[in-house]
Amino acid sequence: MSKLEVDKITPQSGTTLTIGEAGDTTVVNGLGTLPATIGSAAQVLSVNAGATGLVYGTAVTDLSNLNATNLTSGTVPDGRFPSVLPAAGGQNLTSLNPAAMTGGTFPAINAQNLTNIPGEISWQSTIITSSSTIVASRGYWINTTSNAVTITLPASASVGDRIILTDYLRTWGTNALTINSNSLKFQGNTTPNPVYNTAGQSVDIVYSGATQGWIPNSDDDVTFETPQLYDIDSLVVAGGAGGGNGGGGAGGYRTPTFSNLSAGSSLTITVGNGGAAGAFYSIGTSGTNSSITGSSITDITSAGGGGGGSFGSSDAVAGGSGGGGGAKDSGGPQNNGANGNTPSTSPSQGNNGAYGMGAGTHGGGGGGGAGAAGTVGGVGVGGAGGVGVSNSITGSAVYYAGGGGGGGTPNAGGTGGNGGGGNGGTGGTGASTAGTNGFGGGGGAGGYSGGGQAGAAGGSGVVILSMPDAKYSGTTTGSPTVVTGVSGKTILKFTGSGSYTT
Repeated sequence: MSKLEVDKITPQSGTTLTIGEAGDTTVVNGLGTLPATIGSAAQVLSVNAGATGLVYGTAVTDLSNLNATNLTSGTVPDGRFPSVLPAAGGQNLTSLNPAAMTGGTFPAINAQNLTNIPGEISWQSTIITSSSTIVASRGYWINTTSNAVTITLPASASVGDRIILTDYLRTWGTNALTINSNSLKFQGNTTPNPVYNTAGQSVDIVYSGATQGWIPNSDDDVTFETPQLYDIDSLVVAGGAGGGNGGGGAGGYRTPTFSNLSAGSSLTITVGNGGAAGAFYSIGTSGTNSSITGSSITDITSAGGGGGGSFGSSDAVAGGSGGGGGAKDSGGPQNNGANGNTPSTSPSQGNNGAYGMGAGTHGGGGGGGAGAAGTVGGVGVGGAGGVGVSNSITGSAVYYAGGGGGGGTPNAGGTGGNGGGGNGGTGGTGASTAGTNGFGGGGGAGGYSGGGQAGAAGGSGVVILSMPDAKYSGTTTGSPTVVTGVSGKTILKFTGSGSYTT
C-alpha cells in the first residue's frame, strides 16, 4: 500500500484538483468540525456525479449523498450551492431534514423537487375535482362544484407530515369533502371517515404518530370529525289501562334501537301512568303514553292501554293493547273488545281485547297483551288477559305488558296476562287486582254476584336504555336505576320521566 504524507495539496492556478476517478471509492478521514464558512468563492465542497468520492472545487451536480444532519453550523456563502438545484440533485433529496441545519444560512433552492421535507408544503397547480389519493407535504385545492369528493390519505406517514386541503370554489357546503384515512388514525380513530361540509373551509392536518394519527392543525373550528358513534337499545312500555267489567288493555310495547349516536345527544324520557279503575258499570280509564324524543333520533311513542269495558252495553277502548269487553246485562250480542296496536305501528305494539259474554252468562273479556289477544270468558267466568312479551334488555328474561283479566259474573275472574296483568275479580268473593307498576300491565276487571265490584287500576309503564359501558356518559335526570357491566352494557331503567345525554 502506497502512502503519501504532505501538509497540503494545491491545484495549479485556475485548475481543478480531482482526487480519484469515476467509479473509485475515495475515503477522506479526519475532516473534523466544519468551519463556520465552507470554502470560498473559488472552492466548493461537493459530491461528484458518477463517483462516490469527495471532489473539492467543482460545481454542484449531484447532492444525493449529502447528509444534511451534519450541517449544524456555518454559513454557506452565495455561489457555493446554486440557487436552483439540478433535476438529479432535487430528486435525490428525499431525506433532507432542515430542522437539523440549526446554524446554517442557505440561499433559495428549487423546492419543487423536495417532496418529503417534514412540515413543508408544496402547493399543487392541478385542481382536484374527483376522488383522489394524495401525498404528504403538499397543498391541494379541492373543487366540489359538480360532485362530492373523497380524498384518500397516504397509506403510511411520518411524524410531522403535513397536508392542506382547501375549498377551491366554496362548494363544500353543497358537495362535501370526505377524507379516507387509509387505515391510519385520524384524531385517534380509524372510523368514521371525517366529512368537511362548510363552504370555504380549509383543513390543515399534521401526522402525530400511530397513537392519534392525523390531527387537524386547523379546520376553521377544529371540529372533532371522528366521533365514535354507537347504538342505544331501548324498551318503551306505556301505562296499562284500568279494568271495568272487561280487563284493561296493556300499555303499548316497543323496542327501538337508536343508531349512530354521538356525544351530546339529548334523549327525553316520558313514562306513562296506569289508568284509573272503572266502576263495574263504567269503562276503565286508558293508560298514558310512554316515549323517547330527541333532536338526533326519530321519536318513538308507545300508546297507553285501552280501558276495559263496563257491564252493560258499552264497548271497551282501543289503545296500545285493547281493553276487554264487559258482559251484557240483557239480550243481544256481546260487548266488543277493543282493538290493540292503536295507533298502528310496525312491528305491532299490542293486541286486541276479547269480547264480553252475552246476557245470562256474564263473563267479562280479557284485555289484550303485547304478546297475545285477551281471551273470551266462559259461562260466568272472566276471560284471561293476553300474555305480554319476554325481553332480556336488563340481562334477564322478563315479561312486560300483560293484559288484565276479565271479571267473573258470578264465577271466577280471568287471570292476568304474564307481564304485570291484574287478575279479574270473582263475583261476590274476590276483588280484582291492579296491573303491576313498571310493567304496563292492564288492570283486572270487577266481578258480579248480586252487586258489581269495581275494576282495578292499570300499572305504570317503563323505559329502559342499554348502551356500551364505555359510552355511558353518566348525565341523567329523573333518577333512573343504573346498572353497569351487564355483558358489557350499562342499563338505565326509568320508572318516571327524565332524560339522558349521550
